[in-house]
Amino acid sequence: MSSSHVQLSQGNLIEVRDLRQTLSGQEILRGVNLDIPKGQTMVLLGRSGGGKSVFLRHLIGLMRPLSGSIRIEGEEIAQLEERELEPVRRKIGMLFQDGALFDSMTVFENVAFPLRERGERNEKIIRDKVARSLELVSLMGQEKKMPVNLSGGMRKRASLARAIISEPSCILYDEPTAGLDPIVSDTINRLIRRLQSQLNVTSVVVTHDMISTNHIADRVSLLREGKIHFVGSLKELHASTDPVITDFIEGRSHEID
Repeated sequence: MSSSHVQLSQGNLIEVRDLRQTLSGQEILRGVNLDIPKGQTMVLLGRSGGGKSVFLRHLIGLMRPLSGSIRIEGEEIAQLEERELEPVRRKIGMLFQDGALFDSMTVFENVAFPLRERGERNEKIIRDKVARSLELVSLMGQEKKMPVNLSGGMRKRASLARAIISEPSCILYDEPTAGLDPIVSDTINRLIRRLQSQLNVTSVVVTHDMISTNHIADRVSLLREGKIHFVGSLKELHASTDPVITDFIEGRSHEID
């Protein structure tokens, strides 16, 4: 195992090099290079269907790259077997786009699921950790509800409670505000910022929502045509005169001109 470790540069939690992937014969990722600094929120922007969610799934080992390198805390994970990925996944929580809650389980059982899956049998520990996670996302008192009885925002928060229950060092968010109204979206954005500071986690947020980006980002990257087109601070993003970036920020299309 030690041979797969290298010294991380400049305090990066994740380093991706020349990541390539095809889906149904189409090149989706064409050599993605990206450093994700420890303790910061990196927002990954890009058009719908441009490969952002595909990129995210590689970071947790749900997809294996055709080629390239993914290092998490210095450990190469790109070609790890399912069994070897388990310790890596403990470090990473993921909020899926649709929440991915189990409809047949209560909120409590959904949030407790990762603990039980990893062999925790002490019911007091489970209860305490579930209570702490639900408190962090402001869902106390909702333990007995079924997912079908939750609003869209509450579903996201329950999913987030499940993602943080294992005390990850990194949280991945796939379109966290998709399908939510502006008020609920603002709640989720504030929650992302609060969790980052309270838990001292690194966050990677995939979105095409500029309002969210302006609210939560420490660093911003733009995925375009399978490669990282831009990476920098929010200030650098908004100061850019690159037409690709200004069009994205302003939501301008040239496809029907």
